[in-house]
Amino acid sequence: MSGLGERFAPYTGDTAAFVPYLTMGDPSLEKSIELVKALSRAGSDVIELGIPFPDPLADGSTIQAAMQRALGPDWDRVTLSDVIEGVGRVRGEIDSALIVFSYYNPIFRMGVEKFAATAADAGIDGVLVPDLTPEEGGPLVEACRAKGLDVVFLIAPTSTDERMKMIGGASGGFVYVVSLTGVTGARAEIPTDLRELMARVRRNTDMPLAIGFGISTPEMAAEIAKIADGVVVGSALVRIVAEHGNSGDLVELYEGFARSLAEAAHGGSDG
Repeated sequence: MSGLGERFAPYTGDTAAFVPYLTMGDPSLEKSIELVKALSRAGSDVIELGIPFPDPLADGSTIQAAMQRALGPDWDRVTLSDVIEGVGRVRGEIDSALIVFSYYNPIFRMGVEKFAATAADAGIDGVLVPDLTPEEGGPLVEACRAKGLDVVFLIAPTSTDERMKMIGGASGGFVYVVSLTGVTGARAEIPTDLRELMARVRRNTDMPLAIGFGISTPEMAAEIAKIADGVVVGSALVRIVAEHGNSGDLVELYEGFARSLAEAAHGGSDG
């Protein structure tokens, strides 16, 4: 098992790893780096570092707006290189595993070999590319594996059993299970057919499974922890940045909410 995969190993039964997402550069790169450290202090097991991109096709309005704020009016204020360099400077202060969450274009423009090398040097553990399929992901997987990085792929509710097996075989660290058809965004309730979906995924892969899309409260995180190995929360945390990004108590509010989610995923403990 890879180092990223080992982050899920301590959790069994009704407990799961906590996997938060944040958009880097929102409200600023330096402030988002402070939020990464806050997520680590709050008990996050794996942190998804969202790379700003002007056409985030898998994301709903909350994360779209965060990416627009991070990119700025000229659409280039924060880049993939900026994020890797910035996180690398403070990696020793962060206990959580780190994965880059990026659409493929920024990685392709940097070059997969350069991306893998610079990410590994910065202490990043893996990468998740929502618009890259296993069929097209060979060059990235090869470059990342050569540097000890995991590439995480996604399974959707519409995935066939055959495709689930292929995705499970291609993924490193864990598999990201999309809980519903649609885009990211906080929802009021868990899809009723999610247990059935998870049972089908588990029949087709033995990789750790993290569920994302729509989880917005500690109560929902605790419910997801009963059927998953990891609980992914994105938009609910991004919304705090949208509402309090210019406030002096942003980090405190953000860390407090993240801690409540982590404790719920961990079964009522701090991990």
